[in-house]
Amino acid sequence: MKVNLPGRYMLPDRREYPCQVIEMSPGDISLYTPVKGNIGDRVIAYLDVVGRIDGKIARLFDGGFSVVFRVPMLKQERLAEKLTWLANKNTLNLSDDRGHDRLVPTKSHSHLSLPDGRNYDCRVIDISLSGAAINAPVCPELGTQIMLGKMRGKVVRHLEQGFAIQFESLVQEHDISGYFN
Repeated sequence: MKVNLPGRYMLPDRREYPCQVIEMSPGDISLYTPVKGNIGDRVIAYLDVVGRIDGKIARLFDGGFSVVFRVPMLKQERLAEKLTWLANKNTLNLSDDRGHDRLVPTKSHSHLSLPDGRNYDCRVIDISLSGAAINAPVCPELGTQIMLGKMRGKVVRHLEQGFAIQFESLVQEHDISGYFN
């Protein structure tokens, strides 16, 4: 299916680059990219709306490459559902039940603090004015109050690659980078 989704990706050298999804199925994806890898290289992509994708470069083309996913069948089924939703959202005027758009940050490293004083480096998968998805070495219980940088929130959902927090109060759009401090 043809799509137009922004995101970022990481090649084996662990450097991140912006990308644009142009085609996607539950098993593969085609990306416009500023830097190409080699066929067989592992790619980890963080895509708006979709989340984290892991796979290998299967084909190079002018301006980008295609990746075959390495994901469990359950995640492929979720991707199929998300693609169906994307295909129909404008036609049927569907909502994703989120109060605020999520963004994939260009700088994703931050830190979190737990109530018992433990601190961890973490990666912000995506963020909105009302919350964020986090990948960290710990996965706190639902309801746990945490600090993400300077922003207070609570764990509201566990994800395949981490957890989601809801901020105590809405973040002003111009202050959204404050979670890194």
